[in-house]
Amino acid sequence: MRKAVAHKASIIFDLDGTLIDSAKDIQWVANTALSEIGVAPISYEEAVSFIGEGAPLFVKKMIVARSVETAQHDFLLEQFLKFYEEAVQFSKPYDNVVTVLEMLKANHDLGICTNKPLRPALKILKHLKLDHFFKCVTGGDNPFARKPDPRPLFETSASVGDGLCIYVGDSEVDAETAKRAEVPFLLFSEGYRKTPVEKIPHTFQFSSFKELPELIEKVLVSAR
Repeated sequence: MRKAVAHKASIIFDLDGTLIDSAKDIQWVANTALSEIGVAPISYEEAVSFIGEGAPLFVKKMIVARSVETAQHDFLLEQFLKFYEEAVQFSKPYDNVVTVLEMLKANHDLGICTNKPLRPALKILKHLKLDHFFKCVTGGDNPFARKPDPRPLFETSASVGDGLCIYVGDSEVDAETAKRAEVPFLLFSEGYRKTPVEKIPHTFQFSSFKELPELIEKVLVSAR
């Protein structure tokens, strides 16, 4: 990573499970796709457990969970992506997200690096009126790679600004991405992680977005 400006940050967020609670919509997408081939729906808990590594891997996990022939993968992924763009009815920002983004934008540059495909990501951000906060949104269908490969994070940070890159996420995948990128990682503990907080590498963890500005300041102070 380039040398950072320590008084200003390029704060890059994950999306699903970090800024927004979208699992019910993703479950709806999955079950609508499965209904196309007459297969039983997945549960909310299953949907949450499949989130984090992008749509193609979500569909693979869905196929395994319902013992669907692997030959159906491409068709199911096509249906999944088709319905994904319309999945906005249940998603909502976590508490205090909007207020905190307003605070952070006043002093820092903000971006999103998610494994969610770009078009559904942009659609839900616009629907929730969050899109204006971010200088760059990188989706999982970018030309580089999906997280935990650090390249999408590098590209997002470079597009956002020249401040210290700080990554904010909720999962093991996000933690591994930050580790590979060698950037501070702030873990939102109320998202879609599968393992205990103490087993996920992080610089700081927080359970309420009201805590985030202070943690970012702590990271910046330590970088000076």
